Amino acid sequence: MTTPPNPAAARYDAALETAADLLGFRLESFLGTSPTEPTNAADFMRIATEHAFADAWSRTEHLDTRTRALISVTVAASLGVTEPLRGQLRIALHNGVTKEEIVELFVQVAVYAGVARAFEGYQIATEVFAETA
Repeated sequence: MTTPPNPAAARYDAALETAADLLGFRLESFLGTSPTEPTNAADFMRIATEHAFADAWSRTEHLDTRTRALISVTVAASLGVTEPLRGQLRIALHNGVTKEEIVELFVQVAVYAGVARAFEGYQIATEVFAETA
C-alpha cells in the first residue's frame, strides 16, 4: 500500500524551497523547536514559514522578487525588527539589490520612519554588508 500524498507537507516543502532560493541557504536549522517549547511551537514555525514563503514571496506576477525584497527591507527597518531586517537584507542582496540601493533605502526610512530608526537599521545593514565583503 502506498502512502497518499500529503498536501500540507508539500506546501511546507515548497515554502522551504522558496526560502532557500531567496536566501541562498536552507532555513531548517532555524526552524527547530526545543523540548522546553509547547507542542504547538512547530505549528507556529510552519504556519509563519508558509505564510511568508508560500503565500507572499512566491507572488511574482505583479512584483518581482527584487522589488519585493526592497519593500521587505523597508518595512522591517521601519518597524525596527532587527532579526527580520537581517534576513530581509540577506534576501535583497542575494536577489540583485546593491549595497548602494540599500543605503538609499535608508535615506527614505530616515525621512518617513525617523532618523533614529534608520540609523538603527543601517547598523544591521553594515553587519550584513560585512558578511558579503
